[in-house]
Amino acid sequence: MDATFYIVAVLAVILVGFGKGGMGDVLGLLGVPILSFVMPSVQAAAILLPILVVMDIIALWTWRAHWNRQTLMFVLPGALIGIAIGWTTFYVVPDYVMRLLIGIVALSFTGRYFYNRYLAGNVDRPPRRNEPVRATIWSTLSGYGSFIAHAGGAPYQVYALPLKLSPKEYTGTAVRFFAIINALKLPPYYMLGLLSVGNLQTSAMLAPVALLATLAGAAVVKRMRIEVFYPWMYGMLLLAGLKLAWDGLRPLVAMTL
Repeated sequence: MDATFYIVAVLAVILVGFGKGGMGDVLGLLGVPILSFVMPSVQAAAILLPILVVMDIIALWTWRAHWNRQTLMFVLPGALIGIAIGWTTFYVVPDYVMRLLIGIVALSFTGRYFYNRYLAGNVDRPPRRNEPVRATIWSTLSGYGSFIAHAGGAPYQVYALPLKLSPKEYTGTAVRFFAIINALKLPPYYMLGLLSVGNLQTSAMLAPVALLATLAGAAVVKRMRIEVFYPWMYGMLLLAGLKLAWDGLRPLVAMTL
């Protein structure tokens, strides 16, 4: 491994760590694409999974006092379904199809939010209540997207942001949700042959960077006021939607040329 690999890998892990600390899923989405500059994307996803688990441990400790139990219980069943679908279809369904669909949904959702906030002046809608059907649909997409490409944040945000939890409560619940998902992904990834000794060694080498970046991201979010937090999170969801839609469109465009 040359210097270019280490520079790219450290940059990817720092961005993912900031996202895992609570600064937004779009940063986490950049991990696999950036690592793909120096390795195959499947290997990049495999190397990132143990690192994500390390980040989850740090994030769980950092946000241990903040979460919403009811929301977590509503979204976990769908996540299990999504993981099962991702496992059984890992080598069948192209990941760019999933990325495109989730990207379109995220863009539609954030477009409505920014229209209501800045054009229609309708920003004071009451918080949504937890609803089992909506929770299952969006968390299934989240579990599936997370298994295929560590891209489960956008569907989760589409469900959870309208609940209007406090920033700390929202982040703590998301941390627990994805910590459980990532832990459940380890056995299937191993059975698919993705957690090789070489990949695990690379993960271990990058783990200290992951730890520091996660703590830094959490420190920033804990100091955010709620009137800053939600526009920031919707902005991150907008960027995530653009990134996912672009990643999904590129292979389709290439096929037509």
